[in-house]
Amino acid sequence: MKLISVVAASENNVIGVNNKMPWHLPDDLKFFKKTTSGFPIIMGKNTWVSIGAKPLPNRTNIVISGSMEPTDGIIVVKHMAEAISWLTNNQPGLEKAFIIGGGQLYRATMDLIDEIYMTRIHTSIDDGMVYFPEFSENEWERQWTEFHDKDEKHVFSFTFEHWVKKANRR
Repeated sequence: MKLISVVAASENNVIGVNNKMPWHLPDDLKFFKKTTSGFPIIMGKNTWVSIGAKPLPNRTNIVISGSMEPTDGIIVVKHMAEAISWLTNNQPGLEKAFIIGGGQLYRATMDLIDEIYMTRIHTSIDDGMVYFPEFSENEWERQWTEFHDKDEKHVFSFTFEHWVKKANRR
């Protein structure tokens, strides 16, 4: 099973301010939905809260938390190894699962993930509170990019990027 991070980050790697994304980009939300739909998503408790504490449809929602109780529509585990074990036991033959945040989970899984789908927001955020970890082009190879200019629906321009860990290329 491939583990893939999906993230939207500013030029200075900010992904969150006050438990929210500091932008609203409808095309990025569509990309996220299209990319993750039909596959499990794994998130930390703060990300769960930031998406409204409701399961995202057409996906197995797994929340990593030491303090949450399971509720309808989500699986709650205490750590990433437990999430992987749950997926292996309950969805054998699974092709991929997505890490969707937040910052602590992205940092904790950088050595585990095989790919990154990043929406690079072309701005810097001064009051960032949560960051995506730095990664090196020595270890990661950009497979493709797709630029989107700002318009009436998108206050910032942005680029979709797909990165693959070099050691995992086949």
